[in-house]
Amino acid sequence: MTWRPQYRSSKFRHVFGKAATKESCYDGVPITRSVQDNHFCAVNPRFLAVITECAGGGAFLVLSLHHTGKVDPHHPRISGHRGNVLDIKWNPFNDYCIASCSEDTTVKVWEIPPHGVLKNLTVPWKELQGHSRRVGLIEWHPTANNVLFSTAYDYQVMIWNLDCPEHVIKNPVRTLSHHTDVVLSMSFNTDGSLLATTCKDRKIRLMEPQTGNLLRDANCKAHKANKVLFLGNLKMLLTTGNSRWNVRQLALWDQEDLSVPLLQEDQDGSSGVLFPFYDPDTHMLYTAGKGDGSIRYHEISSEKPYMHFLTEHRSHLPQKGMGVMPKRGLDVSSCEVFRFYKLVTTKSLIEPLSMIVPRRSESYQEDIYPMTAGDRPAMTAEEWLSGVKKDPVLMSLKPGSRAPESLGSGKALGTSLESRRSRSRPGLLQLAYIQDNLGTRDPQKEDGGGDAEGNEERRHSSLSNGQDLTLCSPPKTENELRLKFHKQQEEIRRLRELLNQRDVRITQLELEMKNIRNSQQAQGSL
Repeated sequence: MTWRPQYRSSKFRHVFGKAATKESCYDGVPITRSVQDNHFCAVNPRFLAVITECAGGGAFLVLSLHHTGKVDPHHPRISGHRGNVLDIKWNPFNDYCIASCSEDTTVKVWEIPPHGVLKNLTVPWKELQGHSRRVGLIEWHPTANNVLFSTAYDYQVMIWNLDCPEHVIKNPVRTLSHHTDVVLSMSFNTDGSLLATTCKDRKIRLMEPQTGNLLRDANCKAHKANKVLFLGNLKMLLTTGNSRWNVRQLALWDQEDLSVPLLQEDQDGSSGVLFPFYDPDTHMLYTAGKGDGSIRYHEISSEKPYMHFLTEHRSHLPQKGMGVMPKRGLDVSSCEVFRFYKLVTTKSLIEPLSMIVPRRSESYQEDIYPMTAGDRPAMTAEEWLSGVKKDPVLMSLKPGSRAPESLGSGKALGTSLESRRSRSRPGLLQLAYIQDNLGTRDPQKEDGGGDAEGNEERRHSSLSNGQDLTLCSPPKTENELRLKFHKQQEEIRRLRELLNQRDVRITQLELEMKNIRNSQQAQGSL
């Protein structure tokens, strides 16, 4: 019998990184010079937020995702903190809500206007006061609405319920006091029932945040863990850190037994922290080193050897931090499975980097886009605090499809459902206004035969992006003119997206009609 090498087939063997063109980057951004080992950047399908360097307190920028090119040095900022901002995170269930933490010991939650930040914001929607020292990390709960976690240099992890009428919240609903030193990272499992942390005391801890119980901890002398990450539903943890010879290292752990790591793999001798990113839909792990220009990616499996190296993306631009686009914001038409936003401090640049699966077909690839976690909460904060556990509400990334309705109430920031609809579909409102002026509205909708969405379009026909068109004044300064131009570009893009979705739906209906005719002809011939 002849010997044959064992090749492992993978759909993601040839994934490659595609850096954005200079016109699609964000140039002239004064990125913070903080030495904190955080990402300093947060992204959602509408906005890009980045912590900036400023004097006299802390601030961060919120830019429209399509506001690329040179950023105005006088662009309005969110500047309500008295100390340097250390971390920012978007609410996973509300694209207009972002949380920030600072050296001034507070956590603040901000409402972002639908058009973006047009003037400096200094008054937050909620202010959380409970920590006694600077707050270094914040995380949103992955399935419960308006539940926020924060940890500070007082070694405490605090859980906050934002569904309360108070503007200033001074008492967290629960405090986890199991750490003896500074918490370096936090990570949730898929349904948010488990919380893993790494600490400066070299211990990895696994806790139940609903009860506050410490389930188990680990202290591996041969591996100093910096960052920790749950690997989806594989019941495994990944940590990045250093070996006792100061070599950067990856370690895999069984979440049921943290006594000995399942796997330890050395990377290189660089000194920067390794940031891990995991995609549970494709089981791909990306590791990006702080101060490096390279990103390695592996494929994770539940069986030995667990981790399979795929390839490495190299760049001469070193990254200080990384923002990651949620899956619902990816370009599925180009087979994009992940997207980074690299912070390049040496050039004051933010560079989008897309991870592409090369496919010849231009149609939707269902095998690389399974159902993924959507933007609907699975439960309210009160339900989670009462002990309820629910998996995330899934959505399809197929163009034209819609996310299923959540069982939760979906309240966010106290806004009504009607105002949230007008925020999420400004393109429809603009289209309604244009059709009203041209007299091309659908006669069926005029006769009352339209659906609820058509009724909503008629109710808001005089609005565009939430503004009354009859009250709009012409721009008086160059800055106002530029902002209105970017708003118009955003509106055009949304209208194009709407038309593309309707074209896809028309094509699907035509194919269904063709299949029905063919089946009828086949039955007739029989």
